[in-house]
Amino acid sequence: MAAKTYFVVGGEYEDTSFARIASGQSEERFGPFDEREAHECWRALTGKTADNAMVRYFIRCEEDVCPGQWYVVGGEYADTTFQRIAPGRHLESYGPYSRAQALERWRALTGRTVDSAMTRYDLCSAEELGQRTEAMR
Repeated sequence: MAAKTYFVVGGEYEDTSFARIASGQSEERFGPFDEREAHECWRALTGKTADNAMVRYFIRCEEDVCPGQWYVVGGEYADTTFQRIAPGRHLESYGPYSRAQALERWRALTGRTVDSAMTRYDLCSAEELGQRTEAMR
C-alpha cells in the first residue's frame, strides 16, 4: 500500500466559520508531505499566525485537496510578476493528468528550466486553466 500524501491548506478567512477565504486573499497550499512533515508545517504556520483569529490552516489528504484532472501550465514570462507571457511566446499547457502525473511533469519541466528566472510552471485544475488562458488574452 502506497503512503498517503498530505497538504497543509488555509490562510486568512472571511470570518471564524473558516468557510471562505477573505476577499483579496487566496488559499495557501503547502506540500506534498508525508504525515509527519505535514504536522511540522502546520505547527510552524499556526505558531506564526496565532495572533490572527481569521487565519487557520488544515491538514488534508491529497485526495481531498487534489481531486480530478490536473494540468501543468506556464512558460517564459515577461517579468517576475509571472502575469504576462513574454512577447513572442505562448502559455504552455500540458495535461490532463492525475495529480501524481502532473507533479512528475512539473518536476521535469522545472528541472530543465531551473536556470531561467523568467520561466515558471504551475499545477492547476481544469477550472484554473480556463481562468489563466482567459487572463492571458
